[in-house]
Amino acid sequence: MNIRKYVLAGAAIGLIGMAGAAYADHVDDGQWAATAKDMKDKTVAYMPFSMGFDLAQGWAAAMQHSADKWGYKLVIQDPNWNTSAGVQALGQLIAQKPDVLVVQPPDPQSYAKLIKKALDDGIRVVQINMESVTRGDAYVGSDWYDVASTEMDLVEKACGKAAGKNGKIALIPGIPTNPGQMIGTQAINDKLKQYPDLQVVATQAAEYDPTKAHDVVLTILKQYPDLCGIPGTWDGQDVGTAAAIKEAGKTGQVYLVTSGGGRQAAACDYVANGGYSAYVSYDGKGQGRDLVNATERLLQAGSDKAGTHPFGLYSPLKIITKETMTTGSCWTLEDIKANGS
Repeated sequence: MNIRKYVLAGAAIGLIGMAGAAYADHVDDGQWAATAKDMKDKTVAYMPFSMGFDLAQGWAAAMQHSADKWGYKLVIQDPNWNTSAGVQALGQLIAQKPDVLVVQPPDPQSYAKLIKKALDDGIRVVQINMESVTRGDAYVGSDWYDVASTEMDLVEKACGKAAGKNGKIALIPGIPTNPGQMIGTQAINDKLKQYPDLQVVATQAAEYDPTKAHDVVLTILKQYPDLCGIPGTWDGQDVGTAAAIKEAGKTGQVYLVTSGGGRQAAACDYVANGGYSAYVSYDGKGQGRDLVNATERLLQAGSDKAGTHPFGLYSPLKIITKETMTTGSCWTLEDIKANGS
């Protein structure tokens, strides 16, 4: 199990008054010193699906920036996409009794009992971009129903009768039991009732694997050369979808819209080169700021019992196309590391 610990280098230095010398020149506005005291020397534990993808790295960079400022310790465990390893790692984190646990559940059930144990042990829990059936103190992330609904609206506009198109679309879901996928599928079904001119000619899961998505889509395009559109699942999978469309010589003919955190190389670059017709961004950099805000709030929660007042911070969406894209539409990891979220 990979365990990465990020510890503030100057954590041993005190803060002003209640807070000590590291901020000896910082003026207390009546709240600042108490805020600093509440967060100093506490521990935040973080476990995403994996540290090997851009959103997880962006969230970690945002939290590390906050930890460096306020003097709390950030501990990261990386289950590397393995749910069994994640269960074991989560149990280890809970045994360490961090003040706040930030976790990205892979499905509704796998971490549910452990999240309940964390809450029962007084550990405050933030769930990031996915939720288990056990509600924590906060959910920070995407409204998956809204994401899928927005994609379907764009596909209807591009492939429906009003556009003079045949309405033929293909669905390439990720993992059906994934919480976001389950909610998104409901949105797609609701939109298909709203848009009867859209016809699903093929559905096959690709398990968030770009290679599988490539192979599946290439086969579908051979079977349905007049396919009009694909409402994608996630940019990490749909790089394979875009590659298959290009290989079939149908870039610009098949309308591909996907979604994701909006990192420059994964989003804006693909829109610019025509790989994606449109991109629905839930803005990983903005999510990082929301995650930091939720974590800092819970570090200051005082004697409130863990799980007593759950709240949600849902990410606003922005649609990126060649026409709407600006220099600020996407983010880079280097920017978050340097400047925070």
